[in-house]
Amino acid sequence: MPFPLLQTLLTADMAQVDQVIRTRLHSEVALVRQVSEYIIHSGGKRLRPALVVLSARAMGHSGVQHHELAAVVEFIHTATLLHDDVVDASSLRRGRDTANALFGNAASVLVGDFLYSRAFQMMVALHSMRIMEVLSDATNVIAEGEVLQLMNCNDPDIDEAAYLRVIRYKTAKLFEAAGRLGAIVQDAPREQEDALGNYGMHLGTAFQIIDDVLDYSGTSEVIGKNVGDDLAEGKPTLPLLFAMKHGTREQAEVIRNAIMQGDATQFNEILAIVQSTGALDHARQQAEAEATLAKNALVAIPDSQYKTALLELSAFAVSREF
Repeated sequence: MPFPLLQTLLTADMAQVDQVIRTRLHSEVALVRQVSEYIIHSGGKRLRPALVVLSARAMGHSGVQHHELAAVVEFIHTATLLHDDVVDASSLRRGRDTANALFGNAASVLVGDFLYSRAFQMMVALHSMRIMEVLSDATNVIAEGEVLQLMNCNDPDIDEAAYLRVIRYKTAKLFEAAGRLGAIVQDAPREQEDALGNYGMHLGTAFQIIDDVLDYSGTSEVIGKNVGDDLAEGKPTLPLLFAMKHGTREQAEVIRNAIMQGDATQFNEILAIVQSTGALDHARQQAEAEATLAKNALVAIPDSQYKTALLELSAFAVSREF
């Protein structure tokens, strides 16, 4: 593993987080357990709960509340995945059949609702109004981001600012919340809470940009989803926006039509356009700029091995291939 400190520092804590997840997933309803366990244990990167853990430890936390909060964040994230895959009609995630492909759309939506409500039960039990405020705000903003993305689908005329707004809402907001929770659980000063929140926001933005790059540079086996899914869903992601702006008129028209129709049949031609215009390099540079902003936000955090691990995490977010 290229980032050994991350693995060393996270192993014990994440084992505890997994135990909390297993315990809190319990339901008397068999289908709820079945779908929840399938999606939770399907091999995700667990970056958001890891961010809660590292942020809390960086603030000097030595209790166990951060395990509960990390599980809450993972439940909220998993609920969004269940709903996302239904909206996008996705069939592959993390290299496995999506829950909706396996159990049906109705079960996926309803179990997503269960995970949301279970997350709120858990956060209420922590008796912190600030935790409630951060997580309820994040959940609401994520929902707005989902709607914004839906509105942008099949629209080739959005600009980079509109694209980034969706990312900030839909993906980066939960990363931001995860960073803040690490400070809140230790009653850290607001300056440090904001620093970790800003770190998370820029980290999440970098992470999502790379996700969008991988849809045009990875393979289904490595990235765990069908390459070209974004194009088939009519999503005007950063590589496509750049390629339309910097390609020939004919190249731009090919991409425009594919976005408007949600058509991936010309994926190979569009992939060649994206590569020839330097769109992937541009997107990676944008991701690296966000990762640098994330690192810079940590200036307000005291030096420790956990701060070093947070720096490693920002490097992983942009160097990963899955």
